Amino acid sequence: MKIICIGRNYIDHAKELSNPVPEVPVFFMKPETSILKKNQDFFYPEFSKDIHYEVELVVKISKIGTHIQEEFAHKHYEEIGLGIDFTARDIQAKQKKKGLPWEIAKAFDYSAPISDFIPKSKLGDLNKLQFALRKNRHIVQSGSSKDMIFSIDKIIAYISQFVSLKIGDLIFTGTPAGVGPIAIGDRLTGFIEEKEMFSFEIK
Repeated sequence: MKIICIGRNYIDHAKELSNPVPEVPVFFMKPETSILKKNQDFFYPEFSKDIHYEVELVVKISKIGTHIQEEFAHKHYEEIGLGIDFTARDIQAKQKKKGLPWEIAKAFDYSAPISDFIPKSKLGDLNKLQFALRKNRHIVQSGSSKDMIFSIDKIIAYISQFVSLKIGDLIFTGTPAGVGPIAIGDRLTGFIEEKEMFSFEIK
């Protein structure tokens, strides 16, 4: 099982980090050891002083595929969940400045909390899916799949030209604007539409 993450898939988020808007999907990977399930608490790692949340819709692959055409991409997933792509922003900035890969800032242990998954048949129009992240009492991120630069089907088709997809693979589809830092004692709660998907504490 692998985790594939799409970067800069919402224009407002790309702009808030002063990144160019991509012409094709940008993706990187996290290892299986980055997964944090079942509302387990996230323990702030000692190697960073600036961990940021990035809430994202997550697609679970249900059918093996390679070189998938966009028109058939919908046949390769049946469930949608919600996750956070935790990012060590201070480490990422150092890596970028040196022109080095920045997986070290994204792929660390437990950097990918994920919810349970919902059958897509119960979610209505996947191109208008609302989701949000609440930090403590305030909504800090709110997005809709309609604002994605690259749709879920486009993402699957593009990735599969380079990397074969297998059953159980997870695709984090990008984050909207509003990313920001976490602190010990914070509680993060994520929603798809009105349904609470996860809630856990930073320790």
